[in-house]
Parts: sequence; structure tokens; C-alpha cells
Amino acid sequence: MELKNLTFAMIKPDAVTAHNTGKIIDIIEQNGFEIVRLQKVIFAQDLAEEFYASLKERPFYKELVDFIISGPVIALALYKENAVEAWRTLIGVTNPAEAAPGTIRHTFGKSIGQNAVHGSDSYDNALNELELIFSDLFQVDLDDLDSDENDSEEDDECCVEICDDSCNG
Repeated sequence: MELKNLTFAMIKPDAVTAHNTGKIIDIIEQNGFEIVRLQKVIFAQDLAEEFYASLKERPFYKELVDFIISGPVIALALYKENAVEAWRTLIGVTNPAEAAPGTIRHTFGKSIGQNAVHGSDSYDNALNELELIFSDLFQVDLDDLDSDENDSEEDDECCVEICDDSCNG
């Protein structure tokens, strides 16, 4: 599994509360994504603040943090060729009213603030979010994988093992 084909996704509290989790997961799978990891969690305040740290100076930051800790979310690690771009296309633009018909946000979003899902906006952010939420997912330091210092014959293929408890016997 190549890291460049992983992304982080989240089904937000509004969609979980509206019982749309199964429908959204079905759409994810029907669009060729492999769900590598899925976990239902409730974000603590400090985790939410760290997750959205890049938006701290934005006027909607507090509202965003308050919303994400308001109820359970479904965190997912998704795998597909060009996963970040493919996921962003499938979810649609932030405002559900402007999202293309058939996108997840158009179908399940209520407003800009309650838009059903989160999607990493870049490869680097995807890796950061995956490492933050699924810290045990990677058996190596993600920062080391993108280093030019690791160029050797042994590094021709990605050697990251992604597994759940079933890998441990």
C-alpha cells in the first residue's frame, strides 16, 4: 500500500446523529475506496483544537471545534489511487448548496458548518491527520518516509504495514 494513496476522512456529528453513517460508508465503498481503518470516536477538546490548529486564526475556528466535539464522529483511513483528490471530488465543495449533485455534501450536508464530512485537502495534511487520529496505524515514523536520505534498493516499495489487531496473532 503506497502512502500517497491514503487519505483521512471523517463523518461529522451532524451526519452521525442523522443516522447517515451507513449510507455514506456505502457511497465510499461503491466509489472504489478501501476502508483501511474505521473508528467511532468523540473528540476531546484538546484533540479537536490540535486537529484544526491550522485554522486557529480563522473567525469560525471556535464554532468548528465546538461542533466537532458535540457528538460522535466516524474517523476513516481510506485507500485508493489519488485518494486525496478522489475523496475531495466525491464529497464536493464545503457549502452543500454549491456542491455538485451526487456528492456527499450535496446529499447529506445541511449548511457550511454542518456539511456531513471532512476530507484532507492535501497529501501532507492527510498524513498529519492520519497520524493524529490513528497513531498506531503506521509502524514507522511518517516523516522518515518522505526523506531523500532513505533512497536505497530496499526502499523501492513502501514497507509500511497497515493492520488492525488481527495482524498481531
